[in-house]
Amino acid sequence: MEESIPNEMEQNIENELNTDENVPGTEEDPITKLEAELQEQKDKYLRLMAEFDNYRRRTSKERLELIQTAGKDVIVSMLDLLDDCDRAEKQLQSSDDIAVQKEGIQLVFNKLRSTMQSKGVKVMESIHQDFDVEKHEAITEIPAPTEDLKGKVIDDVIKGYYLNDKIIRFAKVVVGK
Repeated sequence: MEESIPNEMEQNIENELNTDENVPGTEEDPITKLEAELQEQKDKYLRLMAEFDNYRRRTSKERLELIQTAGKDVIVSMLDLLDDCDRAEKQLQSSDDIAVQKEGIQLVFNKLRSTMQSKGVKVMESIHQDFDVEKHEAITEIPAPTEDLKGKVIDDVIKGYYLNDKIIRFAKVVVGK
């Protein structure tokens, strides 16, 4: 038994000394190691590209769905208004009382305005304001009725609108000169 312990120690020392890195002429091992690392990097790259491609497809699909359903909320709120218009049309056909018809139509208009306002649409106030090329589109210029209306908006031909404080339609106006 005593002899086996030194033999095992000698064998372990020999194994440590005769590693492939220490043996001259074995250039294939570093190359093989580099090839394995390269293959691993290629695999990581391909997986990353596949993940990115899946992400791009998923976000594209989500964006398309969002665009297709973006107006749904507004359309649903306008359906009540459409129902009111149908009722008003029936009332116009069945009644000759102009005052009642006028009142009914005014109620429909008010509901339209309040529905649009609840969705963030706001009318641009332009009359008697300074002409601003950022908000107004001048249709024509007319002589100002008074001196203080020169360079100001005299009339709205088509009203401008904001959606959540962003201009969605420029006002077409008449400007005093």
